Amino acid sequence: MQKALAPEISTWPDVEPQLIGSNCGQCAATVFPAQPRCPRCSGTDMSDLPLPRRGTLIAWTTQGFLPGQPYRGRETPKTFIPFGVGLVQLGDVIRVEGRLTESDPDKLTFGMDMELTMVPFTTDDDGTEVITFAFQPV
Repeated sequence: MQKALAPEISTWPDVEPQLIGSNCGQCAATVFPAQPRCPRCSGTDMSDLPLPRRGTLIAWTTQGFLPGQPYRGRETPKTFIPFGVGLVQLGDVIRVEGRLTESDPDKLTFGMDMELTMVPFTTDDDGTEVITFAFQPV
């Protein structure tokens, strides 16, 4: 059994899940995750917007140490495995920061094509696998 770490931010368990952002009807700003008020103009005319699944890699790094709170993983400093983090431009819509399925910086390049995927994150107390979104090279 699986569940999403943050079920409200994507259309998972769709076969081809999309992240859910929101778009402001007043100033046309797009944000992720979806928000009830626009961070640009403070308007409340926000509507859900499924974001593109594919984009290009703008920047990246490797998370080489155990993140601090509010990180919800169950790793310890001894069991932690470094992971890639990147900024991905999704079409001409928005840039989203997220995990990468690749953590070796030598295998990543500026402008590389990326696609949204869902990956295991942790297991909760009842043994359910918790998944989150990530971007994988295509």
